[in-house]
Amino acid sequence: MSIWDTFRVSFRALLKNKMRAGLTVLGVVIGIAAVTTMVSIGQSASALVQNQFMALGTNVIVVFPEAPRKSGVRQALTVTLTSADSREISTQCDAVLAASPIVGASGQLIYGNTNWSPNELSGVGKDYLTVRNWPIYAGQFFTEDDIKSGAKVCVIGHTVVTKLFQTANPIGEIIRVRNIPFRIVGVLEKKGVDMVGNDKDNIVLMPYTTVRKRLQGSNFDNVNAILVSAVTPAKMQQATKQVEDLLYERHAIMPGQPADFRVQDTTEIAATLGIITGVLTLMLSAIAGISLLVGGVGIMNIMLVSVTERTKEIGIRMAVGASGGDILRQFLVEAVVLSLIGGVIGVTLGTLASVGATLLINQLNPGQDWPIIISIPAALVALAFAACVGIFFGFYPARRASRMDPIDALRYE
Repeated sequence: MSIWDTFRVSFRALLKNKMRAGLTVLGVVIGIAAVTTMVSIGQSASALVQNQFMALGTNVIVVFPEAPRKSGVRQALTVTLTSADSREISTQCDAVLAASPIVGASGQLIYGNTNWSPNELSGVGKDYLTVRNWPIYAGQFFTEDDIKSGAKVCVIGHTVVTKLFQTANPIGEIIRVRNIPFRIVGVLEKKGVDMVGNDKDNIVLMPYTTVRKRLQGSNFDNVNAILVSAVTPAKMQQATKQVEDLLYERHAIMPGQPADFRVQDTTEIAATLGIITGVLTLMLSAIAGISLLVGGVGIMNIMLVSVTERTKEIGIRMAVGASGGDILRQFLVEAVVLSLIGGVIGVTLGTLASVGATLLINQLNPGQDWPIIISIPAALVALAFAACVGIFFGFYPARRASRMDPIDALRYE
């Protein structure tokens, strides 16, 4: 019997019991759909993590002040980073593209009769937008002269524009922070929200000298952190090493002494989170894959019932010349066809479920923009696995059918 005839006979046999065949493939459908959905959502989560860190800036390295320790106990934090450190990093480290100091502050924004509290009010340097890879939407960023003079100027995000100005053009308008007037010189491009739902557009940027003198009332040169951007992703490690070596030298830290700063490479955090999301995806997929085994056991049980019901048919086919191999092949094809039908339906449902779940997540978390990713390799692997399930669980019933004695099969009632 040709392979085409085998498929034709197998389909005919399955169509005789549509309800049973449908219930048989249900376990495979659920398993394949669950695996496809979990892998796709897991890859979407991983892509979201990478996108969020890309939104933080271009090849960003963050330098924090480190609290000293005494007898293993962390002491009160002494701010040791300065704007001079930031300038030296940007000029002395050839693997560094740009650097910007950050000075934090807080306060309400007042415009006319309206007030608003931004999530972030920071004093930064002129290269901050280069480090963060954040374009200007309207107006301009403050200049080096503004920083040197401590000018009362600011750049705001889209959320601040919406809350204070609605549809009016904010460029040139005056807002007050702690009763100090600041002139708006620019508006930042939209960035949306981060992974935990914080609005990145609810931000006000000022010259760090202005924040330090006007809002903090400090005459010291200290800063809360320094953002550094490497020239290329390939030079992240080199830039990190150069920054560490420079600060060790500038802060006169001797070998063996604890550093008064900490350098954090954001790509390491992104890679770690990527590994975590990958492991979680693998675990969820493994759990979902258990239903495939359940579906396989269901296929084996139904095929055993089918062999018993068709014992006389098997005897007749053997009596007219069918070999044990023909019988084995027919029942194996039936098992594989059942699994593949379940696999195709499962991949289709899994794809629709992953798209629907992603859209629902975006609906519940506006602005987060989970990417819709359909994993084609996962779908192909799922179909191949479905075929393997059919072969594995269908082999025993098929082998049992192929070893029947024709005379006993013909006598079976």
